[in-house]
Amino acid sequence: MLDVSHPEVRSAIERALKEDIGPGDVTTELTVSAELKARGHFIAKQDFVLAGIELLPLVYEQKGGADIRLLAESGAEIHDGQMLATVSARARTLLTCERVALNFLQRLSGVATLARKHVEALAGSSTRILDTRKTTPGLRVLEKMAAAAGGAMNHRRGLFDAVLIKNNHISAAGGVSEALGKTEHFAGPVEIEVRTRSELDEALQAGARHLLLDNLSPAEAREWIAHIAGRATVELSGGIRLDNIRSYADAGADFISCGAITHSATAVDISFQLELEQ
Repeated sequence: MLDVSHPEVRSAIERALKEDIGPGDVTTELTVSAELKARGHFIAKQDFVLAGIELLPLVYEQKGGADIRLLAESGAEIHDGQMLATVSARARTLLTCERVALNFLQRLSGVATLARKHVEALAGSSTRILDTRKTTPGLRVLEKMAAAAGGAMNHRRGLFDAVLIKNNHISAAGGVSEALGKTEHFAGPVEIEVRTRSELDEALQAGARHLLLDNLSPAEAREWIAHIAGRATVELSGGIRLDNIRSYADAGADFISCGAITHSATAVDISFQLELEQ
C-alpha cells in the first residue's frame, strides 16, 4: 500500500486539484444540480498492476468528502473489467474530482506495471531492479511508491540521502581516488560510476564498495564483474531494455537501475462510470 501520510503526497494532490479546478468547475456548476447524489465506479479497461488507489480518499476529502470503498490495493494484479473502487457523494463532487483521480491512478499504475515487467524479466535471478531519479517533477515520492508497488527497489530519493559520484563529479574532483577520499566521513551509502578499466581498478584500490557500470554490453559487463570478483557490489545501467535485461542480469549484476520505469511508463486505461442515486 502507498504511504498516504507522507506530506508530499497530500501536497501533490492539492496542487493537482488546484491546477485542474482553479476558481471552479464551470461546466459542472452550470449543468448539475447541487443537491444531486451519485455513485461512481472505477473500472479497469486492461490488465495491469495497480498503484495509487489509496489516494482516492485524499482526493475527495478536498472537495467535500465522499463514501469510498476500495476493492483492491496497490501492488495487486488487476484484470480487464475488474472494479477497483466505488465512491458515493454529490454528483458535483464526483464530476469535479474525476480527472484528477483518474490521472493519479492511471499514471501510477503505469509505473507499477512497467516495474513489474522488469522484475518478472529477472525471475529466478539474484539481480534486483532499482528505480532512478528520472521522475516527473513534483511527483517523485508517488512515482517511487508506485515503482515499489510493482516490485522494484527504490534507489536514492534525491541528492540528499546518498552519495553517487558520477563522471562529472570525478572530473571536477580531480579523479576517482580524490572523489572517493572526499566522501570518507559521509555516514550513508557511497557509490561511484567508473567508465574505464583503469578507473575501475583505481576505485577498488581506493576502497569503493558500490560500483556503477554504465553503458556496457552484456559481454563487457560479464568481463568487468568477473574482474571485480565480489570486491564490491555492482549496479548496471545504460542501454538496458526489457528485451536484453536478462542478459545483463546473467552477467552477474547485483542491481540494474532502469530510468524507463518512471520516465517511459504508459498510463493504463481506467474508466469512471457515473450513475445517479435513486
